[in-house]
Amino acid sequence: MNSLHPLVVQLRFVRSEWLRALDGVTDEDARRRLLPMNCISWIVGHLAWQEQRYWLTLAQGQTPIPQLNALVGYGRPASTPPLDEMTAAWRTVTGATDAFLDEMTTAKLQEAITIRGWTTTTLGSLLLRVIYHYWYHIGEIMSIRQQLGHGGLPDFVGNIDEEAPYRPEA
Repeated sequence: MNSLHPLVVQLRFVRSEWLRALDGVTDEDARRRLLPMNCISWIVGHLAWQEQRYWLTLAQGQTPIPQLNALVGYGRPASTPPLDEMTAAWRTVTGATDAFLDEMTTAKLQEAITIRGWTTTTLGSLLLRVIYHYWYHIGEIMSIRQQLGHGGLPDFVGNIDEEAPYRPEA
């Protein structure tokens, strides 16, 4: 039986679905911006920024890739960064967050955390926000890819029954 918290399993699943949505995207297509949307490479960096912000900066006081804040942070101007750089940043950040997330428990997810210096939430609410944020951007990526004429795209959620089935908290 999987010892990870069920929400961490869901995060890992949505990350795998997100990678599936990116499969086969070229740098040229990833940097094309179809207004008013951001480009795919920006989205890749943006999700790296969010995971870094929540799991590394806020929770652990670490910011391994500080340039993500200015380049792809919330509310930042649009940019079209190279896909390989944003993918490398995402892999670095998610690799650095996994040990922290592996230790999540129901009690830990209920701990308060302050963001923006005034808003208090819980680690659990942040985890849900990240999961839903991935799903939001998966849809956006698929829309961009359809508009770019990409074929053979996934058209339904992957193998959740085996990879991340429902299970209650222990």
